[in-house]
Amino acid sequence: MIVAGEPSGDAHAARLVRELRHELPGNVRFFGAVSHGLREQGVEEIVNADDLAVVGVLEIAMVLPVFWRAYRRLRAAALKRRPDAVVLVDFPDFNLKLARALGRRGIRIIYYISPQIWAWRKYRISTIRKYVDLLLTILPFEKEWYSRHGFESVEYVGNPTVNEVHAGSGRGDFFERHALDPERPLVALLPGSRHKEIFRILPEMLRSAALMRECRPELQFVIALAPTRRDDEIDAAFRTAGINRDELPVTIVRGETYDAIGASDAAAVTSGTATLETGILGTPMAIVYKGSALNYVLLRPLIDVPHFGLINLIAGERLAAELIQYDFTPKTLRDEILRLLEPGTNAGVRARLAEAKATLGHGGASKRAAEAIVKLLAKEPT
Repeated sequence: MIVAGEPSGDAHAARLVRELRHELPGNVRFFGAVSHGLREQGVEEIVNADDLAVVGVLEIAMVLPVFWRAYRRLRAAALKRRPDAVVLVDFPDFNLKLARALGRRGIRIIYYISPQIWAWRKYRISTIRKYVDLLLTILPFEKEWYSRHGFESVEYVGNPTVNEVHAGSGRGDFFERHALDPERPLVALLPGSRHKEIFRILPEMLRSAALMRECRPELQFVIALAPTRRDDEIDAAFRTAGINRDELPVTIVRGETYDAIGASDAAAVTSGTATLETGILGTPMAIVYKGSALNYVLLRPLIDVPHFGLINLIAGERLAAELIQYDFTPKTLRDEILRLLEPGTNAGVRARLAEAKATLGHGGASKRAAEAIVKLLAKEPT
């Protein structure tokens, strides 16, 4: 059984399933919580993971019945089918509860893309110690952290995004495909993959883009969207921003995020996996995030790391400015993007991003994770 609960986790899970099919002999069956990527890999759907891609205390509270039904269906399916292992991918608030319920009943639990409890809510390590048989980490400092906190069944497999994140086409091809002017700078706007992120973050990005154009009229903008985001959400963001779409021409792409980032001179990126992907592609960025005021008040005191952005955490320094909640305004984003567009600054940031990328290894994480899982399956259950 494999459980992923949001788009980035589903993509990593799909690559893992592909590698497991290569590594495991015979007819291997997969079932669980799936979205687009796992469906393409032929994983049987017990739960539609698209229904679980929610962030924020209030937002989760509003859909608790959905989460509860998903939890019960997955638990029942696992107890009935008794899989050789349950592979949980990221999504810790949901998956750690599932780990506890199934681990108690003797089902082997493998956790891929380990929970970031080094950042907040460290008490959850007790659940991992009790119920997780193998923890597979993708950030270089995590294995040592877990070992230091008394959990030894942990392997660092490398980061799955290193070889898998690449621009499929060059800057020239991207510009030609979307009728952009190669003589003018391009700024990418990445507002996130969830509806609430589009609702709260994209209007601020659009207001900032309008301010940038006042300073530098030659700038071009591309909004890179997840395939699941709809046109009416973008229209609503323009209305919220108070901007006529005809007055701020932007190019909108879906399914071309890596190409858009790779072709851009700078990017505004919503905090999350995309900050790491943008860093791997070497594009200077400003990291932004804005949730509800209540979410921020409740959750901020629980976060115990010096940086929000994954690329900054990996580098151990602030390679990208972090404009979070009240620090994220159209003006602050404008000022940071314009700074990053200065040629000397841009070149310097790109060089430092390349150094950070080198610490992540040279890819192959999905294959190493599959090999570690096969090795565990060969052992007798304890």
